Amino acid sequence: MKYVKLGNSELNVSRLCLGCMGFGDPTIGQHSWTIDEEHSREIIRRALDLGINFFDTAIGYQLGTSEQYVGKALRDMAKRDDVVVATKFLPRTQEEIAAGINGRQHVMNSIDSSLEHLGMDHVDLYIYHIWDYKTPAQEILQGMNDAVLAGKARYIGIANAYAYQVAKMNALAEKNGWARFISVQNHYNLIMREEEREMVPYCREENIAMTPYSALASGKLSKRPGETSKRQTEDSFMHFKYDATAEQDSRIVERVMELADRYGVEMTQISLAWLLTKVESPIVGATKLHHIEGAAKSIELQLTADDIRYLEEPYVPHNLSGVMAVNKPVMSEDPVWVTASKNK
Repeated sequence: MKYVKLGNSELNVSRLCLGCMGFGDPTIGQHSWTIDEEHSREIIRRALDLGINFFDTAIGYQLGTSEQYVGKALRDMAKRDDVVVATKFLPRTQEEIAAGINGRQHVMNSIDSSLEHLGMDHVDLYIYHIWDYKTPAQEILQGMNDAVLAGKARYIGIANAYAYQVAKMNALAEKNGWARFISVQNHYNLIMREEEREMVPYCREENIAMTPYSALASGKLSKRPGETSKRQTEDSFMHFKYDATAEQDSRIVERVMELADRYGVEMTQISLAWLLTKVESPIVGATKLHHIEGAAKSIELQLTADDIRYLEEPYVPHNLSGVMAVNKPVMSEDPVWVTASKNK
């Protein structure tokens, strides 16, 4: 395994992060394809054996049971200082808004719940999971800064955000002397490269680490035609993200297969080897041992410049999909510039 410093922080993380959305009680929560605690522990143990020290979960994964499984496994298997644990919080609920709980209080309540699930006194990276359009940015950021000052989080990050939102929040943090985001966790892979327009250059300029999710496009970049899985059968969110562009994406998938055959490796290794040339530590999910074992092999695979160009050449612009497509501001009937022109 290889390691890298995570942006403007002192966190040294493995070049792969084990994404833990697939862990949790499958009888509750959003996903029916997650794996139980016993099988989650097997994968976490194997990840540690392979040198992976970076683990990403969230309070929203299977109603907190992912955090519970991950926390117990890491407490049993590793020294706390040897692992980097990230978790994420959700926007305020309508019930919280009605009860007068502001964003600052919401963040602190959320991290307290996550730490209870994890059985830990702090997380290394606390991530703003989904932008909360009903809560002032200053309240959220101040709550995250409170978590850092209280020793409950060492650093903070953000996910599912536009580049302007990250820049806005970090400028606000700098103005107030608060903690700044050191990482961005967005949707980025070979068949979804819209991050390259603004987020990638912004993060490079500011030394903000990129830890993208859906590194293998929910399996589309790791499976050959005809291969399937429980997740691919039952994950409606995966279909929402990728079905609309399946035809154009298939040309890239074909090239991944071609290079995999040429190098004598799995498609997973080609797809991740490409992504590792772009980002610090992609998040890789695993519900079977061979998933994490195959991912770890990508660290040693070096693609040539010609390989990279060949993989990238068929890409065409994509509409935003996933969280970014459904979680967006409610616009007024007339955009600002139209209203302004009417008032002239």
